Amino acid sequence: MTQPNLIYIFADQLRYQSLGYAGDAKAHTPHIDRLAESSMNFVNCVSGSPMCAPYRASLFTGKYSSSTGMVINELRINPNQRCFGHVLHDGGYDTYYIGKWHLWANQLGNHDDPKNSFTPRGPHRLGFDGYWAAYGFHHTYWDQYYHEESPERIAIAGYEPDGQTSLAIEKLAEAAENEGPFALFLSLGTPHDPWDPGNAPEEYLQLFAETEFSLPSNYKPEDDPHADAWARLSAEQRGELTEWMRVYYAMTANLDWNIGRLLAECERLGLFENTIFVFTSDHGEMFGGQGRRAKNIFYDEAVRVPFLIRWDGVIAPGSVSDACLNSPDIMPTLLSALGLPRSPEAEGFDFSPILWGKDIDEPSAAFMQGMGATAIFEDGREWRALRSKQHTYAVFLADGSELLFDNLSDPYQMRNLARESEYAELLQSMRAALAERLRALNDNFAACTWYERHWTRDRIILRSATMN
Repeated sequence: MTQPNLIYIFADQLRYQSLGYAGDAKAHTPHIDRLAESSMNFVNCVSGSPMCAPYRASLFTGKYSSSTGMVINELRINPNQRCFGHVLHDGGYDTYYIGKWHLWANQLGNHDDPKNSFTPRGPHRLGFDGYWAAYGFHHTYWDQYYHEESPERIAIAGYEPDGQTSLAIEKLAEAAENEGPFALFLSLGTPHDPWDPGNAPEEYLQLFAETEFSLPSNYKPEDDPHADAWARLSAEQRGELTEWMRVYYAMTANLDWNIGRLLAECERLGLFENTIFVFTSDHGEMFGGQGRRAKNIFYDEAVRVPFLIRWDGVIAPGSVSDACLNSPDIMPTLLSALGLPRSPEAEGFDFSPILWGKDIDEPSAAFMQGMGATAIFEDGREWRALRSKQHTYAVFLADGSELLFDNLSDPYQMRNLARESEYAELLQSMRAALAERLRALNDNFAACTWYERHWTRDRIILRSATMN
């Protein structure tokens, strides 16, 4: 058998809990649900640094945020690392990258200025040296654009996810005609906010016109004291939460339609005979749970993401893995599955034997990092956490407060076991496990501004773990 192709599709801010196959009766995701029936479902997949740019840095380097320096959004990544694209290119793969990149701009705001939205060909594309149709980031979805090889904008008429998917379908047809394997990454912007009704197609809003949305079970009317400005909610925003959900679910329904289009094209082209197809997301969304909106926190609504991987003839359809798959693990796992060497710099774990049904001595928990505020260097928001198959343990740097949850008996994480004496032994065990992960990764659990002073200049990351 020739080397398999790779199609990697990732949404933005799509949480695991809001999909039909995960048990959400409100969701309208028939195509993703059918994909789950033909895939392996990693039910404990988490986003190790649940924000846009930190996730992408981990995905493409196989490293944790304490080693990439991508501790907040709107930083420019250090390109002096061996990344996913480099290994693919050296392994003979044609590469295609379409959609949001979010690893070039070094300015807070001013997103559509070409100096922020266009990543020039060269090292900052991290080895994606083939077809390029990307932009920095934006979160309105009508009549948008992308760049290829110049700062000139190439327009996408209509709804952006539809246009990006059409472009991916066009490139899949081209790739299928070429000799040799290919890897296509499609980074879709939805269902990221803003959740204004005008930011979603009317036909998908109508699917939820009669659906009743309610505040989450773990909703709190006061803001989490550890929340940054992006995670806090005004009184007006609290009144809009259920309508935000309606738009979010409409965006997700449109996303599902586009996934269906991609799957149909793969079938038409016969690609499933030798292609690994992945569907996932960069992080989730809180919607008022725990007194927060957005992401950048260890609670399950923010960190738990879908991860479906289909590989006909290799992966058992409808199989489920409860392995604690984390963002830095994706690169070494997929490279190994493709028969390519992992980068020696990668810190993630190779879970690939699980794909063909083998038992492995896997990590007992995923290590997660909150490095600061969402997009500014601000101290007081840092946290570290572990999520095992049953428990989440977290600690905040600012005040040392600890949280411990049993995610099986308490899926909304409302009972803090760290305060209960009968769980003292478990608490101590989780403390020790976290301390060991910090040591192993040389993560000094520093304040956010430490990275600003020691790793960056003008929001450009000048260091990486290999340069320490």
